[in-house]
Amino acid sequence: MQSINTCWISPVHFLQINASNLESKTSTLEPRTKISSKPNSATDIINSENISEKVESLPFHVKSITSTSNPFVKHCLKLRQSSSYRHSHGSALLVGSTPIREIYCFQERVQERPITFECLLVLDEASVPDDLNLQSVRVVRISSTVMKKLSGLQSIDSIEMIALMKIPSTFHSVDDEFLEEDCTRWFQNAHRILVLDGIQDPGNLGTLLRSAMAFGWGGAFLLSGCCDPFNEKALRASRGASFQLPLVSGGWLHLDALRNHYNMKMLAGHPANDQRPRRISGLSRAFADSLADTPLCLVLGSEGGGLSEKAKDASELVSIPMAGEFESLNVSVAGGIFLYMLQPEKP
Repeated sequence: MQSINTCWISPVHFLQINASNLESKTSTLEPRTKISSKPNSATDIINSENISEKVESLPFHVKSITSTSNPFVKHCLKLRQSSSYRHSHGSALLVGSTPIREIYCFQERVQERPITFECLLVLDEASVPDDLNLQSVRVVRISSTVMKKLSGLQSIDSIEMIALMKIPSTFHSVDDEFLEEDCTRWFQNAHRILVLDGIQDPGNLGTLLRSAMAFGWGGAFLLSGCCDPFNEKALRASRGASFQLPLVSGGWLHLDALRNHYNMKMLAGHPANDQRPRRISGLSRAFADSLADTPLCLVLGSEGGGLSEKAKDASELVSIPMAGEFESLNVSVAGGIFLYMLQPEKP
């Protein structure tokens, strides 16, 4: 199986970024919606001097890169290490022929084309697979040293290709200036939406996005405290699902608007042994079948703290019956069970 790793890199021509554009907005509700590319995690802090630093463009005549000291390579490393820097440029690097092929096949299946291939970085002497019809995409050859540097992997034995791609148009970071009807353009199908409440581990987040994609859910809503879905570890775990599954990063204000507009029922995964006097339903086939025609939001909480109080108060709590004595399951394992049991019926 081919390894996957990802980081973000900017378009072929890099623009100077003004650090003031990355400052957080106030939390007041205004009569309009603004979609921006702000970082998802409040803990992702970057030095404003580094953000403002201008990066040299990659000239069109360049056919190969052999040095890790190349400004383009240095820029890629900054994008891999910082969410703020990554989102301010709006492009991504997907490592490995297998995820690139998966993204390409997805792009061929859908009518709208949310993903743009900008450039292929191909290992010296490697060939582009014939089934990838990317003749119009620019190809740049890179040395094994550069490939190892960009991928962040210790071994690149199975890595021959990297794709430079735009952040998909299906990703939205929602500002506080908002109208309820604007939520209609976030998800093409809002019958089943996964809601992640403070999921900080990128491996768990990526795995949950991959499972949501596999079981036909309409998208994922990332509440405050979640890690960046384009973090390299999250992308590796998602196997490219971050590029295919519609994603929204926002707060409870925006989630409430979505829920009200589509009249969605809120469910939240929760351990059955909660000591507080709360009613907790058990996940079962009969329970899932009773909700087949009901639009759902499924909320999953963080690994350490679990669900927020807001999530508990706004949702019907549901637990997974377990014959064993373990207190709870890992959130990605529990989430996979919920996503499978509550998956939408095939049309």
